[in-house]
Amino acid sequence: MAKKKESKQKKMNTRVDFTPMVDMMMLLITFFMLCTTLSKPQAMQLTMPSNDKNVQEQDKSATKASHTITLILAGNDKIYHIDGLPKYDDPTCLKETTWGKDGIRKVLMSHMTEEGIAPVAKIMLAKQKLDEKKIKYNMPDSTYQKELAEIKNGNLDGEKVPKLTIIIKPLDTASYKNMVDALDEMQICSIGTYVIDKISEDDQKLLNLKGVK
Repeated sequence: MAKKKESKQKKMNTRVDFTPMVDMMMLLITFFMLCTTLSKPQAMQLTMPSNDKNVQEQDKSATKASHTITLILAGNDKIYHIDGLPKYDDPTCLKETTWGKDGIRKVLMSHMTEEGIAPVAKIMLAKQKLDEKKIKYNMPDSTYQKELAEIKNGNLDGEKVPKLTIIIKPLDTASYKNMVDALDEMQICSIGTYVIDKISEDDQKLLNLKGVK
C-alpha cells in the first residue's frame, strides 16, 4: 500500500510596501508648510514703562500737551481720560466716559490738537480708504501693511498729520477685560503710539481728589 504524501504548507513572505506612506507624509509636510506661511501672527507694538530711575519727569512728557491723552482704567468698568497734561491740583481735568463707539472712541476721534486738527478722525478715514483700495485691487498684504504704517505715522497723501500719544494707566482694581478693550480701541482707531504706564503718586492724589477707586 502506497504511503500518502504529507502536504507541506507553503510559507508566504509578507512584505509591507511603505511607498503610499511616503506619499502621504510628503503631502502632510507640504500642507503644514503652507499653513505656517499663510497664518502670520498679528503683532501688536507696545511701549512698556521704563524701570530706569534716571528718567526725568519732563522727558516722559516730551510730546506736545495737545498730542497726548491719558486713559485711566478703574474698577467697576470705569474709564477716565485726561486731555493733554494732567493738572494735579484740578480734579476737573479727569473726565469720565464709557466704553465703545459713543464713549472713549468718540473722545479719541473728536480730540483736537493745537494745530486745529482731529488726527484720529483723519487717520481712520485714510485707513478706511486703504481698506477699500485693498479689496478693489486685491492689494498684497505686504503692500497693505507698508501703507498702513505710513498712515499711522501721520503721512496721508503728502499731508503730515500729528500723531496722538495715548498713555494707558490701569489701576489695580481694573479688570483684564478693561485692558483688552483699551488695546482694541487703539487698533480700531489706528493709534500708532500708545504706552502702558504705572500710576504715579501724583496720579493717585488726583484720583483721590476725584474719588476714583
